[in-house]
Amino acid sequence: MQQTSKQYDEVIEKCRTLYSNKLKDYGSAWRILRLPSLTDQIFIKAQRIRQLQENSTRKVDEGEVSEFIGIINYAIMALIQLEKGVVEQPDLTMDEAIKLYDKHVSITKKLMEDKNHDYGEAWRDMRVSSLTDLILQKLLRVKQIEDNKGKTIVSEGIDANYQDMINYAVFALIHLKEN
Repeated sequence: MQQTSKQYDEVIEKCRTLYSNKLKDYGSAWRILRLPSLTDQIFIKAQRIRQLQENSTRKVDEGEVSEFIGIINYAIMALIQLEKGVVEQPDLTMDEAIKLYDKHVSITKKLMEDKNHDYGEAWRDMRVSSLTDLILQKLLRVKQIEDNKGKTIVSEGIDANYQDMINYAVFALIHLKEN
């Protein structure tokens, strides 16, 4: 479990650095995005990963790693949007945006640790392609919940699905680094 925690932090640090650098370039322009827009951005990245996994020929020189990083960062942005709501103009300072990022990473990592305890790190025996499929499944669930105006009868909410996507993407990046 300690190894997983360390590896998780290493992946997140890489994602956080990119998030921070993009904040410097663009500010918090993403704050105007509605949840379905963020969900669609994640969906595009997950679909691209699946295509990369199935096709041997690549026409764009970007691989799975950058797409999984994008999934993590967009899902964290979605969690921030769930908490703060959508705005008409960017409204977060760099420090506020980083604090919110760190807050949602902390909550999501705690969820991972709790599930890892209960499941015995079963993800370590999974394939990256299976993690990709699970992310796509979570995205389809989120889209359905969004189409239902956020209402669920017995299912977990949108936030839990975004958190699972983050954790699956982190696991995939750990696997890709180890291989």
